[in-house]
Amino acid sequence: MSSTNDPLVRADFYSAEAYTTEESVGSVMKGVMASITNQVDRRLVDHDLTHAQWVPLFKLAHGECQTVAELARTLQSDPGAMTRALDRLEAKGLVARVRSSEDRRVVNLELTDAGREVAAVVPAVLAEVLNLHLAGFSKEEWRALLSMLKRMRANGDALRAATANNSATPD
Repeated sequence: MSSTNDPLVRADFYSAEAYTTEESVGSVMKGVMASITNQVDRRLVDHDLTHAQWVPLFKLAHGECQTVAELARTLQSDPGAMTRALDRLEAKGLVARVRSSEDRRVVNLELTDAGREVAAVVPAVLAEVLNLHLAGFSKEEWRALLSMLKRMRANGDALRAATANNSATPD
C-alpha cells in the first residue's frame, strides 16, 4: 500500500458500515488526552490548578498568547469561559491584567512572580505524564507516532483552509 503526504488525498480506512469507536483514531486520541489531562491535574492539585487554569498559565509563560482573545482562540475555548478561568488565576495572584500603553482598548495578560513560579512546575509534570503514557515505546516508535499525529494535524489544517476558501472537499 502506498502512502502520500498530500493532505487532500482522502484515505479509505473507515466506512459507515464497519465504523466502531474502538477503532476510531479520534476516539482513541480523545481517550489518551483525557488520561493525560487527568494525570496532570492530579499532579498539579497541590498547586491548586485545574486543567482550565494550568493550560492558559503554561501558554502565557511561554509567550504564546497575551490576551484573553488570543488564549480563547488558541485553546479553542469560549471567551467567556476563558475570562472566568483567568478571573480565578487573577484571584490566586498568578495573573495580572495590564492595559496596553499603545491601545487602551487592549488588555494584556502577564504572569505575576507567583504565576511564573507555578508555571515553571508545569513542564516537568507534562514530561513525567507523557513519558508514563509512552511506557514501552522505543524512541523510533515515539518519533513515528509524533510524525503521524503531526501529519493528521496538517491534514486537518489543509481541510479547514479548503473549507474556509469554499473549496470542494476531496472525494
